[in-house]
Amino acid sequence: MPKRTDLHSVLVLGSGPIQIGQACEFDYSGTQALKALREEGIRTILLNSNPASIMTDPGRADATYIEPMTLAVLEKILEIEKPDAILPTVGGQTALNLAMDAHHAGLLAKHKVQLIGAQPEAINKGEDRQAFKALMDELGLETCRGGFAHSLDEARELLKVTGFPAIIRPSFTLGGSGGGIAYNIEEFDTICQRGLDLSPTKQLLIEESILGWKEFELEVVRDLDDNVEVICSIENIDPMGVHTGDSITVAPALTLTDPEYQRMRDAAIAVIRGVGVETGGSNIQFALDPETARIIVIEMNPRVSRSSALASKATGFPIAWVATKLALGYRLWELPNAITRKTKAAFEPVLDYIVVKIPRFTFEKFPQADAVLGTQMKSVGEVMAIGRSFQEALQKAVRSLEEGHTGLAGSMEGKLDMARLRERLLIPGPQRIFWLYHALKAGHSVEELHRLTKITAWFLREIEEIVVLEGRLRGFSIDRLPEELLERAKRAGFADVQIAAFCGATELEAQQRREGSGLRPAFKRIDTCAGEFFAETPYLYGTWEAGAPAEAHGAELRPEGSAPQARYVDASEAAPTDRKKAIVLGSGP
Repeated sequence: MPKRTDLHSVLVLGSGPIQIGQACEFDYSGTQALKALREEGIRTILLNSNPASIMTDPGRADATYIEPMTLAVLEKILEIEKPDAILPTVGGQTALNLAMDAHHAGLLAKHKVQLIGAQPEAINKGEDRQAFKALMDELGLETCRGGFAHSLDEARELLKVTGFPAIIRPSFTLGGSGGGIAYNIEEFDTICQRGLDLSPTKQLLIEESILGWKEFELEVVRDLDDNVEVICSIENIDPMGVHTGDSITVAPALTLTDPEYQRMRDAAIAVIRGVGVETGGSNIQFALDPETARIIVIEMNPRVSRSSALASKATGFPIAWVATKLALGYRLWELPNAITRKTKAAFEPVLDYIVVKIPRFTFEKFPQADAVLGTQMKSVGEVMAIGRSFQEALQKAVRSLEEGHTGLAGSMEGKLDMARLRERLLIPGPQRIFWLYHALKAGHSVEELHRLTKITAWFLREIEEIVVLEGRLRGFSIDRLPEELLERAKRAGFADVQIAAFCGATELEAQQRREGSGLRPAFKRIDTCAGEFFAETPYLYGTWEAGAPAEAHGAELRPEGSAPQARYVDASEAAPTDRKKAIVLGSGP
């Protein structure tokens, strides 16, 4: 179907100021949306109070208003610019709330402006926890046992259903603000009162505890022909009880059985259709009881989210760009895949690599803050790493935190008080991954750590393998290190500096030993299709993978100056040219 011809100008609502749970990810999606609109010749108007964002750079929009994101300001812009539509789904919770406020205040009807991407009814079904729960009942999908409260007395009454611990979630707040887990009546009253104060609708959802269950998210996109596709599955390594923004996550999901995944996928498609998100992306969160395989729907966002930004980078599928094009009337089968330029956006991405996200915390700057992780988000950012195995991606992500770690192996050596081990494992904190590593190194079993943390045993066994590899490396000097062990260590994400430390050598000696064995990094493309089609967009990650002879890949894919004896470089998909080049250094986490 061709795009709509009745839209000549669109107002994009941004994400507001940088704060925990609401900033950079939505700057990315807002910038993508402006690009998509301008490609269609549509006049773009942007409202965002934050001049530090990329979307407010001169030239990104035809008119940029750096003003407070309030109803009064929005009405003035509507009077001046007279847009045909407002796009509220790329600016996070701030944009969505402002759009709903405008709807309830009658501004949209008064100025004859429509919402695109998601209608008020769909936003309400997705965001109002009571309406969402009722819809899930209609669809035959299970949710947590519990109910809704609009006062402290009503909340206390629900304790008869949920018992302790109780999960408290306010409606229409961002980053889990105002929510929490109550283990006694004093905590319950405090969290409920705070939640009622912060919720715009003065509504709380009080639910049974599902602490320790496995948590998953599916990124889902839908078009006006009711075509639905799952862009990415994401698994939280931390169990339920830690906000997904504070959890270490991995894509794609690694520990679901195929029947479990298919049930989750069917439920996600039913949810996006039931809520009625017309066009674009939504993320839908699930919990799975590892004992019974019972799956429940936690919530959904009828907009692009923090997870959408992660999924876009993890897959190479530009969710916000696609969502904006769909809001203009295009269908998935009409839009090109921006990576391959041969396939269409209607192809679901397939990953032949693993992505690990680790959140970044700065509790040292806030000495009075509680460093315990719960349902309210506390991280200030995150890093993502890509590798051919979970172990490789995990160790690369740990290095990327820029906290002085050379990887997971050997990190925090002598800095952890092992007398507090049990406490640090039981209570989620920002350094729990390091406590896990050292607990395994001290001889604690996977079964024991699973019992204490509820982290899926598969992940613990993967970390245990890194511990074993570290022990094997320590048994050799660098010149006597077996080639097979060196290769295994590189595939598990060990950096030269780690190997050098374990083998009593310098980093340069470890590098020379590795290169003498023909081990050099290969650079692979993020192509959305697991290598089925050539990726035109050079979005690459480094890894250690032996390839077929260089002739099989074509001489043009062999990096210039590569040594013929290198065992890994033949698998490289980088294609450098003779053109003049500049390298741009990023800012880190």
